[in-house]
Amino acid sequence: MRTPSSWLILAAAVVVSVPAAATTDAERLDVYHQFRAAFDAHHYQEALPLAQQLVTLTEEQYGASDRALVNPLSNLATTEYRLGDYKDAEAAYLRGVKIVEDSGGNGNADRLLLRPLHGLGVTYYASGQYEDASIALKRALDLSRNLDGLFNAGQVAILDPLIASLVTLERHDEAERQYQYAVRIAENAYGTGDAHVLRPLDRYAHWLEHMGRYGTARALWARALAIAEQAGRGTLLVISPLHGIARTYRLEFVNGGEDETLAPGDPFAPGNDLPPSGMNSQRLNPDGERALQLAMQAIDKTQPVDHLRRGSTLIELGDWYMSSGLVSKGVQTYRDAWKELALGGSTATLAAPRQLAYRAPSTSITRSHLTERDNVEEHFVEVSFTVTRDGHTADMTPTATDASESQQRLVLSAVKRARYAPRFENGEPVDTQGVKLHERLVTKKPH
Repeated sequence: MRTPSSWLILAAAVVVSVPAAATTDAERLDVYHQFRAAFDAHHYQEALPLAQQLVTLTEEQYGASDRALVNPLSNLATTEYRLGDYKDAEAAYLRGVKIVEDSGGNGNADRLLLRPLHGLGVTYYASGQYEDASIALKRALDLSRNLDGLFNAGQVAILDPLIASLVTLERHDEAERQYQYAVRIAENAYGTGDAHVLRPLDRYAHWLEHMGRYGTARALWARALAIAEQAGRGTLLVISPLHGIARTYRLEFVNGGEDETLAPGDPFAPGNDLPPSGMNSQRLNPDGERALQLAMQAIDKTQPVDHLRRGSTLIELGDWYMSSGLVSKGVQTYRDAWKELALGGSTATLAAPRQLAYRAPSTSITRSHLTERDNVEEHFVEVSFTVTRDGHTADMTPTATDASESQQRLVLSAVKRARYAPRFENGEPVDTQGVKLHERLVTKKPH
């Protein structure tokens, strides 16, 4: 005869032996639709538990290593990425990549690998892991080209963060090749004269400016201007190219052209740091000022007037006058720009000083020809100073350095000659204390 306790044990055993109800496609699809609704509405905190639930349901239905998990894992990782949780996003993307790789597919032609690989690269970039980002994104780029063709437009989403990673890593030759490739993708997809080509041209030209290749950048801006004028979508497309043309003339005048080389002799010798030759021996090319005047005309023809664009153009014009030595005219133009920006809703551009002219010492890592050699070592000087209301510098003081006193003097001299656009408060220029400049220098290693 069974005791009551034995009946309880038997009942428990029966309960345990009954399998859980299997997850169904309909259940997963319902959770997915809820997830998409929250995610597409940018309610990422609401989307997160749904994405986690979708991963759990898929695991229950297919197992922890099935390829069906890759897309739910990517959804979860993307949600975590949008929430700024890069660590968990990285883990989820990596798990998706591993599932695909372990499934025995062709890694060079498996479309399921593309999304987690792309997401992993973007996550690495967002978390400052630029080398890892470049590796993952290059792999995703190669996969995209294998799957959809060398010039497929879909690869642009991968190409943009790859370029940003290469630029940050200072891998300039690789970055330039990818900038050029982005232009070719747009040309192949839309035609060489289509307005879609303007965005990659704009990005490439801005990078060339940053690299000091002003003539090459200006040629791209001129091409962009021709495309904008023919696009037939309104005159405002010409604003950015006109700004670029003017800016490259100004920067070339201030910093020297890309074909200029350092004077022969020892670049570490003292007294080798004259102001930019253009600022003393030649005038600014008037074509730059004309370009800005054309931009103003294009803005004023469009109604209602775009005050932010008008303000940004006046800032470029103010920069032009300041670089020409016409300080009073430049400051007044900035005042006019501030009024336009205020009407447009944001004066942030004029809320801090902006560097207009700075000629780094010849020992700067940006100028020295010895940076690729093995017999050099790097030092730094950080300077704090005041930018006055007329754009000059004052009260220069080294705040951190491991450089020699002579190197510090060179940096201080360069900062003294620098020119800035002043900060504005309530429409008027004001002094700004505590402005910082960090200069990296290279020197010969001691024998």
